[in-house]
Amino acid sequence: MAPERRTIVRRVHDGYSDLGFARLDVDRAGRTGDPEVVYGAGKSVEQGLALVAALREAHPDRPALVTRAGPELVAALREAYGEGLLADEDAGAVAVGPLPTVRGTVCVVSAGTSDAAVAAEAAFTARVFGAGVERIVDVGVAGIHRLLAVRDVLDSADCLVVVAGMDGALPSAAGGLTGVPLVAVPTSAGYGASFGGVAALLTMLNSCAPGVVVCNIDNGFGAGVFAARVARRAATAPDRA
Repeated sequence: MAPERRTIVRRVHDGYSDLGFARLDVDRAGRTGDPEVVYGAGKSVEQGLALVAALREAHPDRPALVTRAGPELVAALREAYGEGLLADEDAGAVAVGPLPTVRGTVCVVSAGTSDAAVAAEAAFTARVFGAGVERIVDVGVAGIHRLLAVRDVLDSADCLVVVAGMDGALPSAAGGLTGVPLVAVPTSAGYGASFGGVAALLTMLNSCAPGVVVCNIDNGFGAGVFAARVARRAATAPDRA
């Protein structure tokens, strides 16, 4: 038997929308250039649907992004929005509404296939936030020639997202090959002494390559937002106009 759906009453206040269970920040796009995003984990299907509906009403020109969306929520959103929904199973994310015009390019680089989910979340987020995205997969430092072979692709991007688990050395290698802004993302992939991504995180924080900034473990979303903003700014810089 399907769970009972409750009607959620929404009250609009100055700068936020009160849904009872959440106060949706509808003013965020005006302050930062990007609307609030729904973190799907821990939310019921009814809550997810209500948040997406409120976001679409508040920002009809931007897609509503849901990260860490469970299968039940994805199915309910697909039923509600049909072809208006874009889902990425690898990323565990969905977007409802038309994607924005591409500005700038983000290149998401991943060390191994075990890092694919985090890299996919970063790539999906960057595209929803308005950047064009290119993916480079399986270029970990155990076979450094694979990274060297795509150096020209790295150098042509406006921002790099470099995702790696285990020893987390890939961002340092990439950061030593190009001066493109780079955000590193440690993943929880690895054996026992990787401590669920802590080893990779510490390696990235201690990178000897200058200009490497670091997101939290498995935080592809945060990296995607950062990279998209860098790429969008780069695309509108005076020397690119």
